[in-house]
Amino acid sequence: MPRSILIVEDEPLIAMMLEDFLDSLGHSVAGTCETVGDALSKVDEGGFDVAIVDVHLKNGEHIWPVADRLAERGIPFILATGGHIEPPPARHADAPVLSKPFTIDAIEPALSAACGART
Repeated sequence: MPRSILIVEDEPLIAMMLEDFLDSLGHSVAGTCETVGDALSKVDEGGFDVAIVDVHLKNGEHIWPVADRLAERGIPFILATGGHIEPPPARHADAPVLSKPFTIDAIEPALSAACGART
């Protein structure tokens, strides 16, 4: 089932690779955000089915305010991490995790887990 996906990722090359993978899988990208502030604005605008959010953004920004807002709005999300060793806050412990480096084969199961958990 094609989905519209918000990407929150501060590394442009990683975001572009993820966009390509999602496109190859038949999904559309609703937008890409590099900061918590931009992501919060996009979440408030809506217009997407699920989000893939990098746990750590540049300048030490943590994604938890975005994850909180997504959860408040009932929008499923996936936590993307490149070696984050601290567990997420308990309120987000059930969110699927997509480990970097991303592989195209790992994306669809993560999307299914995220969306299935919220149905």
